[in-house]
Amino acid sequence: MELYYSFSALIVLASIFAYLNYRFLKLPSTIGIMVIAIVVSIFLVMFGETVLPRTFGHLHNLMNGIDFTEVLMGAMLNFLLFAGGIHININDLKEQFRPVVIFSTVGVVISTFVVGFGMFYLLPYVGVKLPFIYCLVFGALISPTDPVAVLSVLKQANVSKSLETKVAGESLFNDGMAVVVFTVILQLAVGKEVDLSVETIGLLLLKEAGGGLLLGVLLGWVTSRLMREVDDYIISVLVTLSVVMGGYLIARQMHISGPLTMVAAGLFMGNFNRSFKMKSVTQDYLIKFWELIDEILNAVLFLFIGFELLMIKDLRHFMIPGLAAIVVVLFARFISIWGPTKFTSLRKSFSPQTVKVLVWGGIRGGVSIALAMSIPKSEYSEIILSITYCVVVFSIIVQGLTIAKVANPNKIAKEEEEQENIALEEKA
Repeated sequence: MELYYSFSALIVLASIFAYLNYRFLKLPSTIGIMVIAIVVSIFLVMFGETVLPRTFGHLHNLMNGIDFTEVLMGAMLNFLLFAGGIHININDLKEQFRPVVIFSTVGVVISTFVVGFGMFYLLPYVGVKLPFIYCLVFGALISPTDPVAVLSVLKQANVSKSLETKVAGESLFNDGMAVVVFTVILQLAVGKEVDLSVETIGLLLLKEAGGGLLLGVLLGWVTSRLMREVDDYIISVLVTLSVVMGGYLIARQMHISGPLTMVAAGLFMGNFNRSFKMKSVTQDYLIKFWELIDEILNAVLFLFIGFELLMIKDLRHFMIPGLAAIVVVLFARFISIWGPTKFTSLRKSFSPQTVKVLVWGGIRGGVSIALAMSIPKSEYSEIILSITYCVVVFSIIVQGLTIAKVANPNKIAKEEEEQENIALEEKA
């Protein structure tokens, strides 16, 4: 019953904060909820024990009693990724296949090492000593863009379909590579013996990412065939729920990527169902159901992120290192995007404006915090969690609220047209 009480409290708080944001702040819903949660957290940290001791105690116990890593990575993320995947057009994704694959694999590795080296050499200047291996751990957990945050923010930005697919596709698929890199580096950091041969890491990546994608396609194919035979909106909703909940259990037992399983299943089911004429009422219910699930869980997730501040003992001590981390992470994001576009055949399809949007649109979110909280307790875990929180909050609030201004659709369209003309002239 404790889980039920905790979730009930979070839903009530999320609905209150959503109402306050709608009436007064008028920010995008998820960002507004997080901002209010952060303000409440700051007030409670500063004055809670003297002004509202019971409220502070209840909220602190609530957040302390919930395993954020397990709740997000083991439950919420599966629903959110499936909901994101089911709305992406596979034909649009095919057109952007190469950049999506490169950014979600090579880009993650480049970013991990740029962040690692940058933090190792910069942190001593702000009074923090962090071993190089833990700098790499931070680099691995902060490098993947968060699919939930990215998809939430992209709804507010009027970007072209091709650019939206690049950003959303990368964020949906980079979890597989990020988890493998993070797992290997963390095991090295805690002193476990790890076989770093190319064959071992390649097999681990193949099992984690390839196995997840294969299982997702298999689940999507089987359940889509079932939905085709029984065109009923109640059964369709139940079938998609079973894919998410049952699929995660299967992926966990097989030790493969649950997030990638959900992405693949969502993509397959969302596009397979377009190939036959589903009843309009069934399609309408299915779309609205998953949009509602997406909005509710997004609200709870961003509320979680806001209240995670209560779990950090002395954030003020790490504010300067956090600001340094923000600069390093943005620089690493630029290198991981700019590098592949300059040294591969992608350079002809990426204008400066497109690169700028991809860099600024690389939003970090709950996934990074969840990975940071999964690090075993040590003298360095609190430092990593604190600077991760600073980067995530900056990313969601500052980058999230300004991405629409950075993404100038007219300028992007003009640059893309110029590049297409240059490409045609070269072919001629």
